[in-house]
Formats: sequence, C-alpha cells, structure tokens
Amino acid sequence: MKDTVFMHAFANHVPAVLLRLDRNPFHHGTLGAVRSLGRKGVEVHVVVEAGGGPVRRSRYLRAVHPGPVGGLDPETPQALLDCLLTVSERIGRPAVLVAMDDLSAIAVARIAPALDERYRIPHQPDGLPARVADKAELSRLCARWDIPHPETVLPASGAEASEAAWRLGLPVVAKWSRPWLLPAGEGLRSTTLLHSAAEARRLYERSARAGSRLLLQRFLPAGQDTDWFFHGAFARGGHPLLVGSGRKELSWPVRTGLTAVGRWLPDPAVEEAGLRLAERLGYQGILDLDFRRDERGCFRLVDFNPRPGAQFRLFTDTGGLDVVQAMYLDLTGQRVPTPSGGPGRVFVAENYALLAAVRGRRLPLAPRPGRGTAPRPHPARNPAPEPGAAPAPGGSRDGVVIPDPARPDRPGRAAEHRVDRGGGAPGRGDGAGAASASAGPARAAPRDRRAEVEAAWFASDDVMPFVAMVTAFLGRGFGKGARVLRGFPEQGRRTARAVVRAPRQRGREQASEGAGGPAARPAPPEAAEPDELVSR
Repeated sequence: MKDTVFMHAFANHVPAVLLRLDRNPFHHGTLGAVRSLGRKGVEVHVVVEAGGGPVRRSRYLRAVHPGPVGGLDPETPQALLDCLLTVSERIGRPAVLVAMDDLSAIAVARIAPALDERYRIPHQPDGLPARVADKAELSRLCARWDIPHPETVLPASGAEASEAAWRLGLPVVAKWSRPWLLPAGEGLRSTTLLHSAAEARRLYERSARAGSRLLLQRFLPAGQDTDWFFHGAFARGGHPLLVGSGRKELSWPVRTGLTAVGRWLPDPAVEEAGLRLAERLGYQGILDLDFRRDERGCFRLVDFNPRPGAQFRLFTDTGGLDVVQAMYLDLTGQRVPTPSGGPGRVFVAENYALLAAVRGRRLPLAPRPGRGTAPRPHPARNPAPEPGAAPAPGGSRDGVVIPDPARPDRPGRAAEHRVDRGGGAPGRGDGAGAASASAGPARAAPRDRRAEVEAAWFASDDVMPFVAMVTAFLGRGFGKGARVLRGFPEQGRRTARAVVRAPRQRGREQASEGAGGPAARPAPPEAAEPDELVSR
C-alpha cells in the first residue's frame, strides 16, 4: 500500500533538469539522480559540460543539453542564465532544477530571481551556497554555532602564514577559501599538505593569483573509521525531509577523496551537528557534509557541499525514497512520505572502489566483526580526555585562532540521546555517541539481514551507462599506458637514468674516496607528498 501511494505522488510530475558544470565525465552522482527520478516516471534532462560522459547512455534520460558556451565565470553567471533559459524554452514548461556540483549551486543561487517563472529552485537567501562553500566563512559559522571544526588560521601576511604553520604543527593543511575561483594552468590546488613554514610563506605569496584568501588548518590524520559524512534534504526553515549519516569504508584518492565504498551508519554526534547547522542556516535544499574524527574522538566538520553528494543513493529507504526524490516532491508541492528503514546499506562506486581496493589491498563490503554501526575508538588513537582538561582549539576569525567549541566531554554528549531514525526526527534512547561507543553501538540494520548494496554504475534495468563507463575507463588506462611506452616525461627520464647509473656512480665514488678525494653526495630527492589530506 505504501509503495502504491508513493508511486502515485509522482503521477502528475513536472520535468527535472540536472545541472552539472564539473567536467568529470565519471560523476556517478548525476547518473544516480537520473535513475532516481526517471524510475518514478519523471522526465529528466541534464545540462552538462564535456559531452555528458556515460550518463548520456541511460534509458531514463530524456535529453542532454550543452552547458554555457565558453564555460562559466561564477562571479558573472550571465552565460548560465542564458543557457538555462534556452533549455526551458526547449522543454516548454516549468521544471525542477537540481544543481549537482558546488559551482552549479553557487551560480544558480545568484541568478535564482531571474529563473523564478521557469524553474522550481530551493530558496537560498543571501548567497547561502557561496557562504557555506567558502572555507573561511564556514570556519566562522562553526565557531559561532558550536560546531566542532579543525583549528584554523587565516594569515594576513607571509610571515603570519609561516608562524601559523609552526603553531598549528607540521604538516599543516592549506586551503583556498573559495576554490571555485582558482584559475586553470596556475598549478594551484584547492587543498595542499605543507611540510614546512617556508612552504606556507611561498603559498601565501600566490594569494593574488588564487582569487581568494589562504587558510591553514591543523592536520587531522586519516585512519580507520575516521571519515564520516552527512546527507540531508530540507524544506523551508531547515525542516528535515530525509537525513542520514554514513562512514567512508574506502575513498579515492585513498584517505582523501570521494567515497568509493560507504555504509549508512546512524551516529548521533554527526546527525546532531548536521541538523543543528541546517536549522541555524534556515537551509532549504540538499546538502552533503564531511566530518573527520580527531584523536580525541570528536567529529569535526571539514567541508560543506550545498548540493547532493555523489554517493547520495546510499541514503535510500525501503520505499526507494532518497534526498533527490524528497527535494523534488517538496518543490512540486507533494507530500514527502515518512522514511522507513535504510541504515546498513552499502554504496559502491565500482571504478573508484577497484582503484582504492588495489591501493589499500581490501574491499570492505561486509561489516567488521563486532561492529554493527559506529566504531569503537581505539584506545591509543582516541584517549579519553582527563577531567578538567583544556579544550582543543578550532575555528578562526581573520587570522586569530578561535577557541574550539568542542569541550573535552563533547563526544560524550551524544550518550544523552540516540538519533533513532531512518530519516525522521531524533528520538530518545540509551545509546552512546561514536566517541563513547564502548558503552554500546548506535542503531544498525538487523544483524541477521545482509546489507543491501547499491552500485553507482551497474543496474540491471539500465546497463548501458555501466558498459560506457567501463569502456571509457579502460580507454583512459590504455591511453596512459601508451604515453608511458612512448617515453617517460622529463622527470621520469631523470629518475630512470638515476636508477640505472646508481651502481656505476657508487663505484666511482668509492674509487675517488680511495684516492683521497671525497666524492660529493647528491642532494636527496624531495619527499613525495602524502595522500592523507582532508579534501573532497
């Protein structure tokens, strides 16, 4: 009966337009949204850059429309406005508009008043997507609203950047506050791990080219059970329609990137932080938050994405409802069904999971023994805070470190209540938070039921995107192999020559030293940058 009512909610549908300006052709989140709405009978259109990639082969996609001619300047999104108005004229009636990446969400919010008659869009006042995607502004919001955040400094000079790097402790994470403004071809990355104060000074001196301020954050080491995320769809005023928290089992790049394998695991501390932030912002729409648990067991918000995460289909209840469907129903004035079940599901992005499994030598599809949901903290990694211990710092305001709102007993606050929902409201219980999971695990799927696995690409009712992805993925691999066979880059050739000549060089050094003349030792190669970054 529930399924009948749920299907009826989509009977009198309006079209949906998915906007993605990210040039990554393997963006599986877009395919997930196409299938999610298309299976309910919604007419789905996609506006994409770079031809659309494998998603254009989906049987649930009505049409692919090219993005703005010449790309998009987020500060002057007139080209996007013209593009979306043209798409609206082709469709012939109003449609729901869903931004699938940060740049799209920021640009749409700026032109939303001009789209009112053509599209149904979540109401985001005062350029809210740009504010929460701005790393510096997010740090201030976390400090203001008691959301734990990595200790952050916004230096005002190269000297301050150098001093802050020492004070935060090396290595230190450097981020540009507005990464969508980074120019192409400058060699600037949104997130970089710095190993010296001199590197911090040099990077700060490139601020003018970056287009936004540099901020430095305390490095939070990655490890088992440290990376978590929160997804939610919200109606006006931050009212939750469907929410859920999950843990990254594998990511690509390893320990730094998007979710290759994830599991839906309710955690009170993560869900409380996500719900509180959405309520304070009055957020309407879909959001994706990234958390990293520090050595003391405190979950710290490291990223706010004002759009669906690529793994949003992980949070699908037993009736098939996910955050994209919930947002669609809300924007079209239809009733959003009460979510039921769902925790324990597993999401796998096949291409990235394969790469991460080869690199990490494991593919964790089955729950670990004794771990139904939130992990138990390792005694050496998450020591219990001593009574009266001073709180760890966090947040920032214009170069001044703001005291961390997370108190030593903060992780234990989750022990006061348990969020027992498959996307509903919080309920009371006797569970404990992730930081005190030794007292009892958070709610999980029944142990006697095998976890349902959602694949990002393969679907028995829509096979062609998977075939296109595999073909394109293998093509890229063969292309890289061909470039290697044609010859190493200059740096690679130098490395190869050094390896071949090393024995002869050592022989000459020994002969020279025997003759009384010590041989000059070559400078050691520069250390490779580790991949343990807090980054999407």
